[in-house]
Amino acid sequence: MNLLETIDTPVGSYAPDFELPGIDGQVHHLRRYLEKFRAVGVISMCNHCPYVEWYLGKLRNIQAEFAPKGFTLIGMNGSDGDRETRSSFENMKAFALRHHLNFPYLWDSTQDVTRSFGATKTPMAFLIDTNGIVRYKGRIDNHRQDPSSVGEDYLRTAIASLFKGQEIDIPQTEPIGTTLIWRN
Repeated sequence: MNLLETIDTPVGSYAPDFELPGIDGQVHHLRRYLEKFRAVGVISMCNHCPYVEWYLGKLRNIQAEFAPKGFTLIGMNGSDGDRETRSSFENMKAFALRHHLNFPYLWDSTQDVTRSFGATKTPMAFLIDTNGIVRYKGRIDNHRQDPSSVGEDYLRTAIASLFKGQEIDIPQTEPIGTTLIWRN
């Protein structure tokens, strides 16, 4: 078994800056987003994960709710597109269209940025403040996929707390979802 180094950026430290291609044909830089927005949510995601599909509606709603306040989500696909072709760059474009993504979707073909963040599952959320500090990381919420279930909206609550200048009560949670597919 080949063990790969993961930096695992802790809450309270600087997020790794990145320069990644998006499905829109542009190159996206975290630093530029931080200059433009009060907060950025990076979501480790891929095209083949059922958990990602379950959360897409919630992610679109979070983007719509907080965008007017100076927030953006960024989807980041760090799965190995060679081993799992459904996660290829071309398939990312079709996925985004099919699911009406209202936020950028970026391709981490080398998996370096994904490793630097410490992403282990899809979906996994990282909330970054305007200074580039990771303020929350982990699950989006603890709801089961039953719409009538009651639970904690970890990411949404963290964003709201950050915008109110309040302490984030739960800054880290254990992610659930599909394990990332790493290159050998």
